[in-house]
Amino acid sequence: MARYGRNVPRYTSYPTAPQFSPEVDGETYARWLSELAPGAHASLYLHVPFCAELCIYCGCNTSVARRYTPVAAYAERLRAEIARVAAFIPGRLKVSHLHWGGGTPTLLSAEDMTALMADIRTHFDVEPDAELAIEVDPRVLSPEMVTALAAAGLTRASLGVQDFDPAVQEAIGRHQSFEETAHAAKALRAAGISSLNLDLIYGLPHQTVASVLNSVQTALALDPDRIAVFGYAHVPWMKKHQNLIPEASLPGPAERLAQAEAITDLLTAKGFVAIGLDHFARPTDAMARRAKAGTLHRNFQGYTTDDAPVLLGFGASAIGALPQGYVQNLPATPAWHNAMAEGRLPIARGRALTAEDRLRRDVIERIMCDGGVDLDALLARHRFPAGTCDAELKRLAAMEADGLVVRRGARLAVPPEAHAFTRTVAAVFDAYLPPPDDDAGPRRHAAAV
Repeated sequence: MARYGRNVPRYTSYPTAPQFSPEVDGETYARWLSELAPGAHASLYLHVPFCAELCIYCGCNTSVARRYTPVAAYAERLRAEIARVAAFIPGRLKVSHLHWGGGTPTLLSAEDMTALMADIRTHFDVEPDAELAIEVDPRVLSPEMVTALAAAGLTRASLGVQDFDPAVQEAIGRHQSFEETAHAAKALRAAGISSLNLDLIYGLPHQTVASVLNSVQTALALDPDRIAVFGYAHVPWMKKHQNLIPEASLPGPAERLAQAEAITDLLTAKGFVAIGLDHFARPTDAMARRAKAGTLHRNFQGYTTDDAPVLLGFGASAIGALPQGYVQNLPATPAWHNAMAEGRLPIARGRALTAEDRLRRDVIERIMCDGGVDLDALLARHRFPAGTCDAELKRLAAMEADGLVVRRGARLAVPPEAHAFTRTVAAVFDAYLPPPDDDAGPRRHAAAV
């Protein structure tokens, strides 16, 4: 199976971010916003690109803030961006999902968080049953922030853990005790934020099957509703600080696969439902119910129950998705500040969607969410003729022979034993990804397994 371990996208969008271009700019975004229907459903993503310290495994757009001054200035600009974007929309949108990501959103002061959440409710209609989620670093979660989050109506928190093993924590520059994590979980639940997710990572330096299973067992003691288990993306050509991790300390592809499979076996034995590539949820959780119904979705935050046709991104590097296409804010915080100071929408690039993009996006999303797809049904829905995907079906023949995919006519399914290769199967339908034997150009993605 080694020949299927090529670097492929995670498919949190299609086309993927490398296909975005500066041809989509702030003027394009303003026009797209003005074309939205009043009262349409939307989700919001707010990015906070600051952390108290840099974890050397991290692939996020973030920087270390030693003082609060730059964070406060960023929060002020973020409030301005919310107002600026809302001004282009012809009517108030209904917000069904909101996600704070980073970086470390809980590095904001309680006062700034309160003001930002108030601004969101000023410019948008937040629905009573909306899911309002935030990523939390338990090491910098203050009692004041917990109170502010509860008062602002936050409903879900995602606690970053990664691994509980002290040796692994030392190797990745993230020291976090179980007690710190448990204290954060207890405080959030006591404040009424009862839905908790834990983020874990496999494939980190010095991890073994035994050590990752021990971390999962430890995490289960916190009784989370969901657990996300991501494969570490070692991309030092993109994230220079990852060069501090010796490649010899990293598990190889076979060991990574063994770790992923062992975690899946343990969590499913404990009653969790395996969802897509890397999520697990209690059977009663909305995500598990959506997965069972075949109505799960995937966006820039990963697997989601979010059906909204509009995603508005705020903050440096944030990506938005509208019916017309994708937009991404300027990734460098100073450049984002400058655009805001000049009164512009801080767009760096984007992508207008074609009819074929929309078809392929749906095909890839169903493979990523359901582990399979009915091509004939999607071709009919998108009004494409039968046979449109014949070339892709021909390329899947080798994978079919190797057991990575099962084909019955135009119905495709990734069998459970090939689950780890779901991205590889989905990549066959990516019209922009170079063929496997084409090594030209920069590496942009992490290994599939």
